[in-house]
Amino acid sequence: MVTSTQYPVMVIGGAEDKVNGRDILTAFFENAGGSDAVIGIIPCASREPAVVGDRYYQIFQHMGAKQVQVLDIRYPSEGNEARWLDLLQDCSGIFVTGGDQVRLCDLIRGTSLIEQIKARVNLGSLALAGTSAGAAMMGQTMIAGGSSGESPNPSLVELTAGLGFLPELLVDQHFHNRNRMARLMSAIAANPDKLGIGIDEDTCAVFGSDGTFHVLGKGSITVIDPGGLSHTSHGQTDPGEPMDQSAPLSCTIL
Repeated sequence: MVTSTQYPVMVIGGAEDKVNGRDILTAFFENAGGSDAVIGIIPCASREPAVVGDRYYQIFQHMGAKQVQVLDIRYPSEGNEARWLDLLQDCSGIFVTGGDQVRLCDLIRGTSLIEQIKARVNLGSLALAGTSAGAAMMGQTMIAGGSSGESPNPSLVELTAGLGFLPELLVDQHFHNRNRMARLMSAIAANPDKLGIGIDEDTCAVFGSDGTFHVLGKGSITVIDPGGLSHTSHGQTDPGEPMDQSAPLSCTIL
């Protein structure tokens, strides 16, 4: 259980309820200050950022946020512009939408905007949530793509650099909904220093400032811990061939 009432990072598996109870989005809204919240939406993972941004804008406005702004960033250079940095200073919460996580990182990785968001999250002065692509980008290493399969193997997953909000994690989303267990296991075999987190749709891992998390939503969260792994054949296995391991990965479903 999380002992702090501060939830600096909310990692959402995608397809969160936007119509009925909206439990996860409501938790973020309250986390960002409720009726005093100033929420910034980053929709640039989507190829339709105006449409996606407006959808969340309407949701948080309807909840009663004091102010909602869409940071509609279309080019990498924009992440260093004063207009967005000035807007960020007033924000109590940042929500990163779904789409393509590679597109998202290409547009905002290394920008002043991301560095300032990280600094405020680390200080506990900004609530951060990311859904789908916005969840995938949380780790230092990120799943860029891949496919489902029955046996872990190197060809199941494509990896690249994430944005490093939770650097020790490697996150996969839409997890059981898209049969991604083998994909995440393959990713962890390639990165045995990371902790694998697979998050189902309409489900959220809520990380407190003490590094622990609890679960919100309707699905489950799968934790793959490679702490007992002494050897993997990942580096010697041909693409498409199953990998060998001298000790099993520890898998926990919450």
